[in-house]
Amino acid sequence: MVLVAEPKQVVAPGELLAEGDHLLGDNAYKVGTQIFSAYIGILEVDGNRVFVVPLKGGYFPRAGDLVGGRIVDIGLSGWTVDIRAPYEAMLPASETPGPRGPRRRDLSSSFDVGDMVLAEVLDFDRTRDPLLTAKGPGLGKVSTGRVVEISAAKIPRLIGRKGSMISMLKQETRCQITVGQNGVVLVWGKSPEDERVAVEAIYMVEREAHTRGLTDRIREMISKSRMVEQVAGTQTA
Repeated sequence: MVLVAEPKQVVAPGELLAEGDHLLGDNAYKVGTQIFSAYIGILEVDGNRVFVVPLKGGYFPRAGDLVGGRIVDIGLSGWTVDIRAPYEAMLPASETPGPRGPRRRDLSSSFDVGDMVLAEVLDFDRTRDPLLTAKGPGLGKVSTGRVVEISAAKIPRLIGRKGSMISMLKQETRCQITVGQNGVVLVWGKSPEDERVAVEAIYMVEREAHTRGLTDRIREMISKSRMVEQVAGTQTA
């Protein structure tokens, strides 16, 4: 097993990444025993798996993905949801918590146009729009916290290897952070200042995803923000 390119290196389409018994990951392709990049992006290696995080790219739905979306229309039996994909998604009333029975349900009482919802992609293929479900722990209407939208291509970097980056952000910012695979990130903090720092850190990941030492720089940025917050609190006390 031989890595030809360096991890975290920016690679181009068709560039040789690795040779030998590596596992093929996202945004790469294999010819014989050689793995090549399919996009301009950053080479990542997770154990024996080689994949590329594109520098740019939209979201393509996959079953099982967690996504955040906006309600854009209400139909007779469900909602149309914008999930930042080439296809609008459908959220059937049967896939949301709520009363069941012969009487017609007022769907706008559950989700209205403009509401943000957290859902899971239940099914998708090229013959129909993505099908969502809002059944499950933590799913449903988002009525508190802050919504951050970044490039879906940067989500793997925001999560980090084995969840390292997102775990650090949660710990350092003291916020609950839920990451949608479509680039919608939800942030809940104990204070508006905690949420502000978390949002700033998330945007920093998006801007500097291709650079080395990003985790340390973000940790330093959060620490400086905390110091400024403490000084401001002392001066107003």
